[in-house]
Amino acid sequence: MALSNIEITTLADVHKESEPQDILKLALESYDNIAISFSGAEDVVLIDLAARIGKDVRVFTLDTGRLHPETYAYLEQVRERYDVAIEVASPDHNELEPFLAEKGMFSFFEDGHKECCSIRKVGPLRRKLATLDAWITGQRHDQSNTRTDVPVVQVDPAFSSEANSLVKFNPIANWSSQQVWDYIRENEVPYNPLHAKGFDSIGCEPCTRPILPNQHEREGRWWWEDAKEKECGLHSGNLNK
Repeated sequence: MALSNIEITTLADVHKESEPQDILKLALESYDNIAISFSGAEDVVLIDLAARIGKDVRVFTLDTGRLHPETYAYLEQVRERYDVAIEVASPDHNELEPFLAEKGMFSFFEDGHKECCSIRKVGPLRRKLATLDAWITGQRHDQSNTRTDVPVVQVDPAFSSEANSLVKFNPIANWSSQQVWDYIRENEVPYNPLHAKGFDSIGCEPCTRPILPNQHEREGRWWWEDAKEKECGLHSGNLNK
């Protein structure tokens, strides 16, 4: 079944303090054409929860072409551990190749990350989401100041259209980083080995670096830019808040 906008607003209020597994179960029971967006620690928790509640789930990831080698190996580890096919969304070469020819491989250090992210991440995501009715993310309130008000379920503010009212579930929105890692350790969930090297938030290799003690996890992303710009566009609707 599909949920109306009014039902979604009501569910967001009713389930704003619900456990992640209950929100995830609601998502998977409400939509057949739904998938988990997978890249990091929060997302693998969702995959593990889906396996534990006995729900088959589609999983997709964005391959920007510039991920760390450890990340590619980790994607394969998760695929094998959970026996799940990971659908890969890649940049459109008709957009990427002219961009690289004009600006080279590292233009984002000079003019910001948004143009590169638009081609390598937002474009592939938009094409993938156009095929879905709903998606599931690992957004958390404490990840950044652009995510503090993210509801556990919403009509996607960035990728919905008149033709497709896309629904977005954020089952662990209320969890802290500590809760995510407690779950990973207690349940022996696989994680990207870069986390053990100081990478709290992992993106493309050139744009991600380890953080220092007491730095916020997002400070390792696009470190040369102002903190308010630290959304790549995948959750750009957050910036309207």
